[in-house]
Amino acid sequence: MRRFMLGGIVAVLCAAPLVAEPVSERLLTHKNWMVEVVGFDDGSIACVAQVTDGRDTFSIWADPWNPVKLQFYSAGWTFTDGGSADLSVQIDRRSPWSLTNAELYQNSVLFNLPGDDASTRFLMEVVEGRSLHLANDSGNHVQTYSLAGSSASINALIECVKVLGQESDGNPFN
Repeated sequence: MRRFMLGGIVAVLCAAPLVAEPVSERLLTHKNWMVEVVGFDDGSIACVAQVTDGRDTFSIWADPWNPVKLQFYSAGWTFTDGGSADLSVQIDRRSPWSLTNAELYQNSVLFNLPGDDASTRFLMEVVEGRSLHLANDSGNHVQTYSLAGSSASINALIECVKVLGQESDGNPFN
């Protein structure tokens, strides 16, 4: 039933007129997380799971066609488009992850996860974690995000991506 409802939402987003602002439909709100399916003015559709703390947001963007993208956003940041930075991300007290050459764009830091086992391990740490600590390449703290509710949210994100993939293959019975 849930897959049918999500498929209907995807169909509505695909049929929506082209507009300058993205159109979204909330699929899940759980603890500190929200999961949405988002339709963009170029006709593309993606799923996003995000946690917000005031003016700061940590988002995981996914669809069946592109790498999973991490987005760290803050209204207090202003970047010159085209820049890059190396980051450190630590889940709880586990070993930190190095995110090299992350893209700096307006108020966001963007990083594409490679499609490998390390990316799966990173996402599993997010699912199992309590907090994510973002630092610069020198190890200086930048922001901390709560991961409460991430397990249900990542599962909803995965389901959203599966439905997008089924809608695009032309076979509604997959």
